[in-house]
Amino acid sequence: MSDAVVPHPSQDHQAPAGWFRRALDSDVFYSFRRSRLTMVAAVITLLFFLLAIFASWLAVQNPFDPAQLQLMNSRISPLWTADGQSPFLLGTDEQGRDVFSAILYGMRISLAVGVAGVIFAGALGIALGLIAGYFGGAVDGVIMRIADVQLTFPAILIALLVNGIAKSILGNRLDEMSTLGVLIIAIGLSFWVQYARTVRGSVMVEKNKDYVAAAQLIGLPAPKIMLRHVLPNTMGPILVIATINLALAIITEATLSFLGVGLPDTMPSLGTLIRIGNNYLFAGEWWIVAFPGFALAALILSINLLGDWLRDALNPKLR
Repeated sequence: MSDAVVPHPSQDHQAPAGWFRRALDSDVFYSFRRSRLTMVAAVITLLFFLLAIFASWLAVQNPFDPAQLQLMNSRISPLWTADGQSPFLLGTDEQGRDVFSAILYGMRISLAVGVAGVIFAGALGIALGLIAGYFGGAVDGVIMRIADVQLTFPAILIALLVNGIAKSILGNRLDEMSTLGVLIIAIGLSFWVQYARTVRGSVMVEKNKDYVAAAQLIGLPAPKIMLRHVLPNTMGPILVIATINLALAIITEATLSFLGVGLPDTMPSLGTLIRIGNNYLFAGEWWIVAFPGFALAALILSINLLGDWLRDALNPKLR
């Protein structure tokens, strides 16, 4: 008979349970529980993400489908007003689109562009920051000088430049999905500098420590040392930057769409909805611009509050 020890069935769940218990006992979660404002901001942010994810189930129509739009239903006021009609809770715009449905679908686009832009900016900035901080010398000088030059221009101008160059090169070949990709690249190229400078500074401190010297001594390649040993020690500041940059990316996309260089009217984001509604503000149809504007402001405010809390919670000097 074999003497092998059979593990108890509950041992398979000890690692996840232990990780969850440590997370609940951490200083970060304690700080989160003590801040009611942060908890409210987290709930609002989560609610916006859920509304965007389940937009197709919650919306009364697909605002991107012309077959579902009726011009006879254009400019209907919100449901609780004297001229309101069911099922248009927040009224309709000039094309007969339900404003509530348009906000849900527009929020999905705004969040998708913001999250994808932050991921692209983070990947680019982290890679360049690791290379600049670890190798130093001429490579570090070139990358940091490019970063310094870009910091002299506002992010929105960089996004406008990248967006304009892409559209001038591709011209009429840009469809809706290609325009979405151009926006993501433009926003990503506007915000990579903060990641690169932060990671570079952390790497320059970490690479002189004993654990990096030991990894080099046993012959580990530089990419493995940077990704497995150095990068995890820089994740705190990166998470803070990513949270704050998510709000900035959404604002940048909304600004580009408001200026008419973002997404087309047939695929409206929150910025496009605000631009469309702004044309009817003084005509009495205030709801066309008010509700998308309120949704954008609430989304940005909640994300910024989470970013401010995360910055303080991960700062050891404030614990």
